[in-house]
Amino acid sequence: MAVMLFYTVGEFFQDLAVQRSRRSIRALMDLRPDYAHVRRKGEILRVSPEAVAVGEEIVVRPGERIPLDGEVVEGSSFVDTSALTGESVPRRVEPGDEVMAGMVNTRGLLTVRVTRPFGQSSVAKILRLVETAAARKAPTERFITTFSRYYTPAVVAAAAVIAVIPPLAVPGAEFGEWVRRALVLLVISCPCALVVSIPLGYFGGLGGASRRGVLVKGANFLDALTRLDTVVWDKTGTLTRGVFKVVEVTPYDGFSRDRVLELAAHAEAFSGHPIAASITEAYGRAVDRLRVADFEEIAGHGVRARVDGHLVVTGNDRLLHLEGIPHETCKAEGTVVYVAVDGVLAGRIVIADEIKPEAAEAVRALRQLGVRRQVMLTGDDRSVAEKVAAALGLDDVHADLLPEDKMAAVERLDAERQREGRPGALAFVGDGINDAPALTRADIGVAMGGLGSDAAIEAADVVIMDDSPARLATAVSVARATRRIVKQNIVLALGIKLIFVLLGAAGVASLWEAVFADVGVSLLAILNATRVLHPSSQDRGCAG
Repeated sequence: MAVMLFYTVGEFFQDLAVQRSRRSIRALMDLRPDYAHVRRKGEILRVSPEAVAVGEEIVVRPGERIPLDGEVVEGSSFVDTSALTGESVPRRVEPGDEVMAGMVNTRGLLTVRVTRPFGQSSVAKILRLVETAAARKAPTERFITTFSRYYTPAVVAAAAVIAVIPPLAVPGAEFGEWVRRALVLLVISCPCALVVSIPLGYFGGLGGASRRGVLVKGANFLDALTRLDTVVWDKTGTLTRGVFKVVEVTPYDGFSRDRVLELAAHAEAFSGHPIAASITEAYGRAVDRLRVADFEEIAGHGVRARVDGHLVVTGNDRLLHLEGIPHETCKAEGTVVYVAVDGVLAGRIVIADEIKPEAAEAVRALRQLGVRRQVMLTGDDRSVAEKVAAALGLDDVHADLLPEDKMAAVERLDAERQREGRPGALAFVGDGINDAPALTRADIGVAMGGLGSDAAIEAADVVIMDDSPARLATAVSVARATRRIVKQNIVLALGIKLIFVLLGAAGVASLWEAVFADVGVSLLAILNATRVLHPSSQDRGCAG
């Protein structure tokens, strides 16, 4: 009766802890709308997203969340992707563009042809990914599993020896008394506290991290975060906003600043590039697209268009060489966009990315947690990269890199760490798409705002939901708190069991003590494991 009572209570708290962890994950991923407006037989019906089949068309009104993955077939609008990608700037979508469940339609009416059922949507796949993360066991979990495999037969053999040998070898020993001692020993020695509380501790750690905006793809990566020694940062979209802003306009040859911005904004009117958006924003007025004709976008160079009948070229140095327009190459702390009108250089616009407000705090927090080296890798110009690195207090910077160059740089940094004899792990933090090779090569790949991309999910080991680099320090704190609580449970379980095993073998411990040493200790360990879900326990855990 006592065993069943404690077992039932233990099961209740175990289930409660697991459900709290799952709710933490689901709350983070709660992007699912309750309904979809599907077009059937000329009517618009409001149905559950699960009831919409692939190929059907849904209507998404302004302000509504897109319920299913699909392709825009009618209308144009801007969609808020921040819940999926962490990008604060709405993205323009037009017929032919792909949209995903979880995005919010902010302006126009959209008709979307569904390409995946809800169960296979990006959001649903991410949720399944996180909930199966517990299958990737930490080394401590694997050790306990192996330990239990040998521990249990050894305890059974010891109980058999205690039940049989003393009555045969000790004069006056009663067989029933020694059988009772053997049974007490079996109850005490059951490894439930270890095999239940330790996996539960790691699963709670995964849930606790999810509650704080960090998706960790397995307990093994949670363990690796506790040993973090080197962090390699990507720049654009990671330490900087990835949102370009005009910081300088220099007119030439009689053109005014406003005229240069006006011509550039109209020439870029049909471009979807972030640089075009920044020029339009700096112009500050509505762009009249009727004034624009013969628009042509030249990949990797810029755009060419006729504005009010004048041939306007806006782009980089390579585009001006391609067009044969005389100019002098300018060095600036940012991206330089040249503006030429009818073959004459009219001015230049310097566009720069902004450092995220929380980036400096992220670097400081990681140093306080014991991360020894922080390096930045970027494909941007060296002068821009060095300015960002100096502002954030990074140890080193490597600029003008291609994606494959970043992977080679990560390999070199890891080799340097090993040559210097520094134990621990190396993490690469990037956007998870262009940086996929480096994310894969690092001990821990961390994707910033990469949830909108399958490539990011596959390449990264950790995904930060809100695009804040400061979340990496949070993840390390959660990981260390988890590890500390797991160690506490190991010491608690083995220590108490050892004491009661000795008492049971000596005949001092009764069945009640045996029940406490088994199910009672399991209950205490489970309650201790649930503390990882609370921020206060993590703050204390990372202090040392």
